[in-house]
Amino acid sequence: MTELGSVAWPPAPIKTERLVLRVPEARDRAAFIELFTSPEVGAYTGGPRPRDECERELPETPEMRPGRFVIELDGAMIGTIELNRRDADHRSHVRPDAGEAELGYLLLPEAWGRGYAAEACAAALDWFADALPGEPVVLCTQTANERSMRLAAKLGFTEVLRFEEWGAEQWMGVRSPVTPPA
Repeated sequence: MTELGSVAWPPAPIKTERLVLRVPEARDRAAFIELFTSPEVGAYTGGPRPRDECERELPETPEMRPGRFVIELDGAMIGTIELNRRDADHRSHVRPDAGEAELGYLLLPEAWGRGYAAEACAAALDWFADALPGEPVVLCTQTANERSMRLAAKLGFTEVLRFEEWGAEQWMGVRSPVTPPA
């Protein structure tokens, strides 16, 4: 995220029932390479990156940047979550001034189907809501990605737009902040 305002980064690790969300460390490099080169992971994200390219370009300690969390299970990285600001030149927005936060996540295939993505995304969204109250969050996915579509619904995202991009129908949802009763 480019604009965290007064939010300190990195935050303390976020612990859920089974997971820890934390900043990337050198020990995560091999898991990042597996994540970025996996054909299963890349199926709806433009395809896997070539392994030799990834090994050559990924720094020894993966980049720590505001809004990026490693998802850790039993001491090992199983995925990553990012909350990034969308560029103003993006063609789809939910706010007239653009710049809304977008949730993105990738998990290693062996972690699929166990509820880890829902648990980790919910924790990251709660952190974001506490850090930047009142900010909506968007999520984009291909409509063909049934797992991601189910997760978006489970997390409370509602459809605002469908559009064609990268040769496939895309879905954009928004999760509006909950306003406490007066």
